[in-house]
Amino acid sequence: MSDPRALPYETASWGRRVLALIVDWFACVAVVSLFTPVFGTTGGPGSTYTLALFVLESAVLTCTVGGSFGKMVTRLRVVRIDSGGRLDPLRSLARSILVALVIPPLVFRPDRRGLHDMAAGTATVTLRTATRQQG
Repeated sequence: MSDPRALPYETASWGRRVLALIVDWFACVAVVSLFTPVFGTTGGPGSTYTLALFVLESAVLTCTVGGSFGKMVTRLRVVRIDSGGRLDPLRSLARSILVALVIPPLVFRPDRRGLHDMAAGTATVTLRTATRQQG
């Protein structure tokens, strides 16, 4: 799969991906703020809990329903390149950790797959594309 033209489907736009990330992050901040002070403490425990919740939420939802909360809202899905199906838990967790590191999503190929997607063997696609691949 080294050739970007070898992908059997088109990946999702950057705008929808960024919107999904923003939705995920604010949802995690909202949940964490119910239990700990998040605002006004730079580098405090709230920030760490928010990041941990983001990784956990993203990993669990991606392997169970095909995408994080933000991806579900923006009608995106993460699919395996080889089968078009859902990710296993380990692959989903690895992908979520790489996204949290920030740099891997910023290094990408012409097909809009970042290092996190290449490492996990995945692609982020629209819901319509994902249902076409599975059906």
